Amino acid sequence: MVPELADLLTTARVVTLPMVARFRGITAREAVLFEGPQGWTEFSPFVEYDDEESAAWLHAAIDFGWREAPAPLRDHIPVNATVPAIAAGEVRAVLDRYPGARTAKVKVAEPGQTLADDVARVRAVREYLGPEGRIRVDANALWNVDEAEHAIHALSPFDLEYVEQPCATVDELADIRSRTSYMGIPIAADESVRKASDPLAVARAGAADLLIVKAQPLGGVHSALRIVAEAGLPVVVSSAIDTSVGIAMGAHLAAAIPDLEYDCGLGTVAMFAVDVADHPLVPVDGSIPVNRPSLSPARLAELESTPERRDWWLDRVRRCYRLLERSAAL
Repeated sequence: MVPELADLLTTARVVTLPMVARFRGITAREAVLFEGPQGWTEFSPFVEYDDEESAAWLHAAIDFGWREAPAPLRDHIPVNATVPAIAAGEVRAVLDRYPGARTAKVKVAEPGQTLADDVARVRAVREYLGPEGRIRVDANALWNVDEAEHAIHALSPFDLEYVEQPCATVDELADIRSRTSYMGIPIAADESVRKASDPLAVARAGAADLLIVKAQPLGGVHSALRIVAEAGLPVVVSSAIDTSVGIAMGAHLAAAIPDLEYDCGLGTVAMFAVDVADHPLVPVDGSIPVNRPSLSPARLAELESTPERRDWWLDRVRRCYRLLERSAAL
């Protein structure tokens, strides 16, 4: 069942969620929410993404709102805490927002910062979590191979679970994986999966030990499940700073994966000062439930974007829908 464009626009609510700290260069997150036969669903590509890339996110929204989700294999998903590129002294306050989390993902390689800043931040996380905690770092493809090798060596004393997207290209990932194999720190691919024309290329090239998969950029739960099955590598299900509605989409993806070895990056609702859901999918005892959150009209009205931003987003929906029609994806 595929909705007509008019049906999508009829239920569309454009919201702006304030964040507790700057992350990925933003202090507020915008999203479009639709109500389909299966419940609420989300379309929230970042504003700088072009229509071609964003169309996959709209396909994901339609998939989750109009198609029944796969049968879940678990009812709760363990999640990691997310630590932005903040000063080491601010780490404790951030991690306090993730009660029970045993894993932390730490942003590194922030433009304008130094490796010493990264080391101090990761050290503060290790001190907070203790020796049993798990730390993964994410460079968002901002190092070249030499920088990545140097940084991984500097961060290795903190017992890293893995390093996410240290470099931009598949060839660079293969190179850094080879160079650092003696350290025993796995390399994870994110952008090389969700922003690639061929999301399986990195797996075929042997350039990563595990994949980061996100439901929205990969076209939805069902599409992402096919990629996971074909890749044959361990995966971490993550999010893109989604509202509780988008996080629910990711949780349904994670719930349907047979072998879920790693804690998932689905705890990011904790990064919002307020969320759209009546019962936000924030971590409790280190996990989130697999459900579809209910949204109150009052909360949606409170978070409603300005008319100008609403028009901008609905125009974007129209353009992406037409792209999906022309590609026969709908």
